[in-house]
Amino acid sequence: MDEHVVVIGAGMAGLWSALTLAPTGRRVTLLDRDPPPPPGDGDAAFAGWAHRGVTHLRHSHAFLARLRGIIRDEHPALLEAIGAAGCRELGLDGMLTDRHRRKWTPRPEDADLVVLTSRRTTLELVIRRYVEALPGVDIRTECFVEGLETSGDSPIRVTGLRLSGGETVPADMVVDAGGRTSSATEQLTDMGAPITETAEDAGILYFTRHYRLLAGQDEPPRGGAPATGDLGFIKFGVFPGDSGCFSITLCVPEIELELRKTIVKPEVFDGLCREIPGMRPWLEPERAEAVSKVFGMGDLKSRWRTLAPHGQPAVLGFFSIGDSLIRTNPLYGRGCTFAAVSATLLRDAINGSPDPATRLLAYEAGLRREILPFFEAMQKDDRSAVRRARQALDPAYRPSLRSRILRSFGEDGVAIAIRSDPDLLRAALRGFHMLEHPSDWLKRPATLGKILLAWMTPRAAKADVYPPKAGPDRDTLLRAIGLDPQLDIARVAAG
Repeated sequence: MDEHVVVIGAGMAGLWSALTLAPTGRRVTLLDRDPPPPPGDGDAAFAGWAHRGVTHLRHSHAFLARLRGIIRDEHPALLEAIGAAGCRELGLDGMLTDRHRRKWTPRPEDADLVVLTSRRTTLELVIRRYVEALPGVDIRTECFVEGLETSGDSPIRVTGLRLSGGETVPADMVVDAGGRTSSATEQLTDMGAPITETAEDAGILYFTRHYRLLAGQDEPPRGGAPATGDLGFIKFGVFPGDSGCFSITLCVPEIELELRKTIVKPEVFDGLCREIPGMRPWLEPERAEAVSKVFGMGDLKSRWRTLAPHGQPAVLGFFSIGDSLIRTNPLYGRGCTFAAVSATLLRDAINGSPDPATRLLAYEAGLRREILPFFEAMQKDDRSAVRRARQALDPAYRPSLRSRILRSFGEDGVAIAIRSDPDLLRAALRGFHMLEHPSDWLKRPATLGKILLAWMTPRAAKADVYPPKAGPDRDTLLRAIGLDPQLDIARVAAG
């Protein structure tokens, strides 16, 4: 346990590396290319933290129950600090409809279905200050990693890092938590390391604006029109935050060129939100005010890298974690949780053996077991969303019989069953929050029976279970914000 672990990056993935490895007695050095966060509270961090290495720092975040559970079980003092900073916990009881409550009986496992909500800057600030106080942890700021120090060539062994000023930082183990802009993997592949990668575009762009409730105002009551939804040509969501703040994110398909060109204008962004019934109450002038510009983010990809293809280590003494290893569409809110789970897998792998090759193989096996099923499910959903966005621009598109049946099964069966039965809601949420395999709940005979019963029930008999309409159709919404809905249709047809 006297190893020196050097971590590239001090974002969420880097901090989680320290949270899991420092308590084992290892010495952990985090190299942060950015300056330290400003002094003060969450508002100061949101306003002034120059955290360039985290491109989505000021986009909406909700932190899954799996992540919160790791904090609760391994760092209870950190969970207390998170609460003291104004971050909120939303439990299962806050997700129930009135229909659910008539049948709901609390269970002990419901304590695991608790979500953390806050601005990313607030949560990361609290975690960073906690990590800085851990024995054996050193965070060095404004350190730019220029290259890897290596030895051997089959496989390459990483022995340290070279900084831009010429300093060499020796390490028993290097963890790349540098995010999606890290070049460490590319350096290794240039040296001949046979690291493999699969990647594809997510097909959307992300736009977020932050707001604050005015003095004396509360959030709108739940239970009406949904504040989160998918209209096929745009996805939307309201994210409660800390200290009376909340954010709204709109996800626009890449193919909707006219919409994504103009949505970054604050007046267009807010105008569009007010056309969606579930978001309109949040933006009432007497309730809230905007406190930021519209932040945009593109180049969204899903990516999975393998450091031990075919069971053969491509590199020794080196591990990747977070976006430098696995990138996903931020729409699903799993990036920070992936980093936390990966960090625990890394700790278990290196505690299990002193042999570098055995460690890497154990880590890779853990990733395939704990994370790959969720990654593949998200890729499948992204592909489906890309298809639907293109279909929305094709006036001649008519869904096949199979497509109509699958859509009916989802909307008239699965969704209705979940909205009617608290046990199914609980099971679905456990899959979503990474507390079990994402599709296990759907494979249970009792679950399938309930879904089929809901699907076969006549629509009139279950009319009160359907949610209110999420929003207007494409033509209505685009015309409301001054866009011609035919422009992209014509462009796609011409292309």
